[in-house]
Amino acid sequence: MRLIKSVGFAINGLRLCWKEPNFRIHLLVSAVVLVLGYWLSISAQEWGLVLLCMGLVLSVEMVNTAIEHLCNLLHPGQHPVIKLVKDVSAAAVLLAAFISVCCGAIIFLPKLLFIFQNL
Repeated sequence: MRLIKSVGFAINGLRLCWKEPNFRIHLLVSAVVLVLGYWLSISAQEWGLVLLCMGLVLSVEMVNTAIEHLCNLLHPGQHPVIKLVKDVSAAAVLLAAFISVCCGAIIFLPKLLFIFQNL
C-alpha cells in the first residue's frame, strides 16, 4: 500500500511539472530526439546515452522546479541568497542540457552529415 501511495505522489509530481513551460520544452525536445534516433537507427549504446541524457535533463529540471517553488514559499520577495539558490539551480539545468546537446551532436551529427552528403 505504501508503494502505491508513493507512486501516486510521484505521478502527482509529474503532473505539477507538466504545468511548467520549461519542462514541456524539454519533453518536446526529447520527443524529437527519440524520433530522430529511431529514424537514424542509432545503436544500443547510443540509445543508452540518449536516454540517460534525457532522464538527466528532465530530472534536474524537476529538482529546479521544486527548489524554485520552495524558495518562493520561504521568501516571496527579493533576497540575495534566494537569488543565488535559484540561479545555481537553473545553472544545473543549463549544464545538463548543454552536456546533453554535446552528446547528441556526437551521436547525430556524423549520421546526419553522411545522409546530407549522399543526397
